[in-house]
Amino acid sequence: LLLLCHAEEAAVIVSGLRSTDVFVGESATFTCELSHPGVKNVQWWLDGTPLHNNLVTEISEQDGRIHTLTLNDVACHDSGTVTFRAGPLISSAKLLVKGISLLE
Repeated sequence: LLLLCHAEEAAVIVSGLRSTDVFVGESATFTCELSHPGVKNVQWWLDGTPLHNNLVTEISEQDGRIHTLTLNDVACHDSGTVTFRAGPLISSAKLLVKGISLLE
């Protein structure tokens, strides 16, 4: 006996995070697009540390599908791996913050 379930199709990542290089003091923005809204337990991380919405870290969501993280006024120590998690879905990218050399 075969039972067909019309369960909701699981969301997938349509476009994942892209690695970004910025200079000290600039902003870095990461965007992840999901196939459809309603995914629970959305969280952003930088090198394993959970990020929260504040003056320096802007976390936003559009239509429940497009999730954006903006890190403002970055410093060299912000370089690392940015990770987006939405339920079982994970996307990661590198953030490289470049110092401004006085020799150039």
